[in-house]
Amino acid sequence: MELRIENVSKNFKEKKAVDGVSLRITAGIWGLLGANGSGKTTLMRIVAGVMEPAQGQVLYDGIPIRTLGRSYRDIFGYLPQEFGFYPEFTVKDYLEYAAAIKGLSARQTKRRVEKLLESLTLTEVYKKKIVRLSGGMKRRVGIAQALLNDPQVLVLDEPTSGLDPGERIRLRNLLSGFAQERIVLISTHIVSDIEYISTRNALMKQGKIAASGTTEELVAPMEGKVYTCLVPAEEVRYYEKKLRIVNLRNEEGGQVSVRYLAEEPGIEGSKEAVPRLEDLYLWMFPADMSYDGKGEQREGSGK
Repeated sequence: MELRIENVSKNFKEKKAVDGVSLRITAGIWGLLGANGSGKTTLMRIVAGVMEPAQGQVLYDGIPIRTLGRSYRDIFGYLPQEFGFYPEFTVKDYLEYAAAIKGLSARQTKRRVEKLLESLTLTEVYKKKIVRLSGGMKRRVGIAQALLNDPQVLVLDEPTSGLDPGERIRLRNLLSGFAQERIVLISTHIVSDIEYISTRNALMKQGKIAASGTTEELVAPMEGKVYTCLVPAEEVRYYEKKLRIVNLRNEEGGQVSVRYLAEEPGIEGSKEAVPRLEDLYLWMFPADMSYDGKGEQREGSGK
């Protein structure tokens, strides 16, 4: 099983959203990471077959997806950033409608819907109108739609948007089990959502693939660039102006634990830390580093 992206490019007027991207994606969970405007969503739409590239092609098991046509859609599941539905649709209406479009029989629809409602904790809202659901529940309905046909290739664009921490954990566990002998491609800027479940990751920057590999391979260049130390709380703002701080945590005695990125130690007494995928992401996308004013770092806001 293989999904191959070959030299794919896409322009929007003067802007090159995707610039000569090539990737070989095999079974397992793949993370596609990148900041706002990096081209992730455009690439996902091309992989989904809902947008034609200006150059290059996408192949599934060696055959272009435009040639496969319906046979590719039959084994494909897709969750876009925003999915549409009729305002009067209940969860039941929407999932049955989506199942009909995917060509599922009545028996298949009943079995798959019941299983997904339970897996995504949507049973209690099955007969409610989607417009009345919370953002997190709407997102779970969209994920259920993408999984209806038990796809061999699953593409999820920002799937955890609007989900609370518990829902995100349940989704990660669901996808980990689902990805056995399947391709799952997840576009996200929330690194923690894929760091521990992804088989491989690709980082996209300015329309290009800047790096790809396993988490271990990707973070290797960050050895010796991640540090931790304790500083007095009143000095934090000073160091924020000098250093690329990844995380702050309040400690006892008016101290703050600081995790920061640098070519060499920037605070006396700093110790090297084991790099994580988030460190690499924030090294490559420093504009995504921001704080909520309470001593805690917000996750990046790129899409």
